[in-house]
Amino acid sequence: MLAQAVHQTWEPFVLVLGLLLIGDVASNDGLFEAAGSRMSRLPGGSVTLFVATMVLAALVTATLNLDTSVVFLTPVLLHSARSRHIEERAFLYGSIFMANAASLLLLGSNLTNILVFSGSGVSGATFARHTLVPWLLAIALTILVVLVWGWRELRSKPSADHPLHPEFVLGPGLLGVLAATVCMLISSRPALLVLGFALFVCVLDAVRRRGVRFADLWRSANLPVVVGLFLVATGVSVISRHWHLAQHLLGSANAWQTAGLGALGANVMNNLPAAALLSAKFPTHPYSLLLGLNLGPNLTVVGALSSVLWLRVAKREGATPSVWTFTKVGVAVTALTLVAGLLSV
Repeated sequence: MLAQAVHQTWEPFVLVLGLLLIGDVASNDGLFEAAGSRMSRLPGGSVTLFVATMVLAALVTATLNLDTSVVFLTPVLLHSARSRHIEERAFLYGSIFMANAASLLLLGSNLTNILVFSGSGVSGATFARHTLVPWLLAIALTILVVLVWGWRELRSKPSADHPLHPEFVLGPGLLGVLAATVCMLISSRPALLVLGFALFVCVLDAVRRRGVRFADLWRSANLPVVVGLFLVATGVSVISRHWHLAQHLLGSANAWQTAGLGALGANVMNNLPAAALLSAKFPTHPYSLLLGLNLGPNLTVVGALSSVLWLRVAKREGATPSVWTFTKVGVAVTALTLVAGLLSV
């Protein structure tokens, strides 16, 4: 049973490690900062800037995983707002709500996607075809909810001064992003491919900089957190296989009940252990389960690793995230995106 559990859980954690390493190299190349600066220079007001940065967050989430998006893009979004003297609350909460909402598109966009589909043989392209419409709806509705909530602040006229355009170095980071995206589209098991490309671009980055940044890589990869969650998810998977919990919970559940169990599990125990618990046996409604596991964590900050990382990054950047505000806005975000996704899946 332990071998079966490890077989289910090792891939998503190897994949997220590779994506975080690629994100670190891309960040060092100035890719995210340059994209954020471009957004800040767009014509239009605060609403235009907010919508543009949310689209950027959705694209980074889809291609480089939601945890990568939170770690590297939250500071960029905050800087975009601050550089134009715009109230940053919508950008702050939008960054995490969008990271969770936009994590439906590719197998590698969220660890839960691979946990649920481990061993199913579903290709990345087939997965993306099934999730494209729910993904688009989740993005649009998340933008709408946060926009309505922060409308009073976003109506303010931004500063006419545009920040200086940061330097972007065309280097291995962009190569890694493109390679990871292709791997996640063509392969049903992209973890080792992505990790291989990640190590390759890290070597290229080290050669270019004439040194290895072990401390920076350790911090960017969040290795202790990733390993800890891997052990928890594996343990839960072993228990589920021994007691057949998934079969009992999902055996007679319809698509809506399956999504509800996924959302409940995510907010009780975090979506990664919940995914391992509920998919020890491949579920009857796997895409509905993913809707609950990926969109449900927008209800509470304990629902996903991305939210925990977001709290750390936001505080490090001098922001003041509130758990109560997260849940207050998250109720609407979760309800609307989950219902829309279930109606479209």
